[in-house]
Amino acid sequence: MHIIHNIIWVPKITHEAVSEFESKFIIAPLPSGFWVTIGNSLRRIMLSSIPWARVTWIKVKWISHEYSTIPWVKDSVLDIMLNIKNLVIDKSDTSIEWISLKKNKAWVVTAWDIKLPSNIKILNPDLYITEIDKDWLELSIDFRIEKDAGYMSIEELKKREEDVNVLLLDANFSPVLNVKYEILPLRFGDITNLDSLEMTIKTNWIISPEDVLRFSADMLKSYFGLFNEEGLQIEWEFIWDIKKLIEKEKAEIKTELEKETYTPIEIMWLSPRTLNALVNWDILSIEQLTKCTEAKLSSIKGFWKKAMTEVRDALRERGLKLLWDD
Repeated sequence: MHIIHNIIWVPKITHEAVSEFESKFIIAPLPSGFWVTIGNSLRRIMLSSIPWARVTWIKVKWISHEYSTIPWVKDSVLDIMLNIKNLVIDKSDTSIEWISLKKNKAWVVTAWDIKLPSNIKILNPDLYITEIDKDWLELSIDFRIEKDAGYMSIEELKKREEDVNVLLLDANFSPVLNVKYEILPLRFGDITNLDSLEMTIKTNWIISPEDVLRFSADMLKSYFGLFNEEGLQIEWEFIWDIKKLIEKEKAEIKTELEKETYTPIEIMWLSPRTLNALVNWDILSIEQLTKCTEAKLSSIKGFWKKAMTEVRDALRERGLKLLWDD
């Protein structure tokens, strides 16, 4: 990490849910200009490299062209194909699968009517595909499901197809619908030229924004690791190891908390009777004592009026007082 993080500490990532599949992440503080490096790199990976399953071709019985129509079926083949492109498919592996839809009753055809193997789920089963207007007319459609990343055009699909009766669907495999980020100025003490990166990620129902962020970070790390496979440390005084920095930060925070939260009550030099009464009530530090009210202390067994005066005088000598005690 940048040497400045030795002063401003490791950037914190806060998560704010906008909706179930849209989240805002705030990464701060960052050195000036680092928002471009981090934000733009992550956004590019998110939009181009997150894997997802899509339909890449269909085969409709008796049909060989997307501009055809099917008797007694409400929608054209092209409209059916456009509807099928909206399927949200959860697939557990990368193997190519073939699924099918067969229906011969007059009724609305939805994704519920598609027969699925155990490793595939359709997360929007109510998706409208078409409508059959007459009984006994069988609508038969086969689908090919692939899991990949990036975009696959019709031209690419044509290169590997031999069956002239299949209808190809170009596929944008990314489950990320939108990624946007903005930069806000930030200061840390006297350092005024810091940045705060706010990144909003929206996905479909396949993957959460949190997992999109994790995947993208891992992919970037795998690429950047190529440039220093030996793990050599160059100008180590200016690059801080994040694990050591986090450990150092935790240690300093712990030390500060210990200083702030536990000052032994014995240093107040109270009388043994007063001290024992407080210790028996688990009031062991000056900090705990200053959080007590006069009413609470009065309820302690053996804590009489003389003990109350003694405690108040001892606290006053240190510029302290009991809670809500004027």
